[in-house]
Amino acid sequence: FARHYYLFCGRIHRLLPQKTCLTKSLQPMNFNNDKAIYVQMADRLCDEILAGNYAADDRIPSVREYAVMLEVNTNTAVKAHELLARNEIIYNKRGLGYFVSPSAHDHIHASRKQAFLGQVLPDLFRQMKLLGIDIKEIDAEWEKSNEQPPENASPVDERG
Repeated sequence: FARHYYLFCGRIHRLLPQKTCLTKSLQPMNFNNDKAIYVQMADRLCDEILAGNYAADDRIPSVREYAVMLEVNTNTAVKAHELLARNEIIYNKRGLGYFVSPSAHDHIHASRKQAFLGQVLPDLFRQMKLLGIDIKEIDAEWEKSNEQPPENASPVDERG
């Protein structure tokens, strides 16, 4: 079992293994090094809002609850909630907790769609050109992906 270390500010620190955590949807959350953990946590709550796990005016996990669920420092969860509140995705009812803003779903959907069309898609097209992939191949893969059940689908109970 190898341990990895890195140098930061003149001190040696142990590199912790990638964490796998669970949220309300009970899907594992893998943190990566591409973005700050609090941004990944905020993105995950946005994913859950888009998926319908949280509707407008639903209470979301408190800062402490979310920190415990994801096994992160409470300050990290505070930053995630602050980011979401700043972007008007959630709002705070003093003494009651955080709740999903009425316009959260539409706001997240519009901003993610804009980011996809403006950033992800152009890079995808560039990669397709470099690799010689035509739209017919993409269409075939799209059809195959639609034939498979969603990753988070639960088995259907047919007992009635």
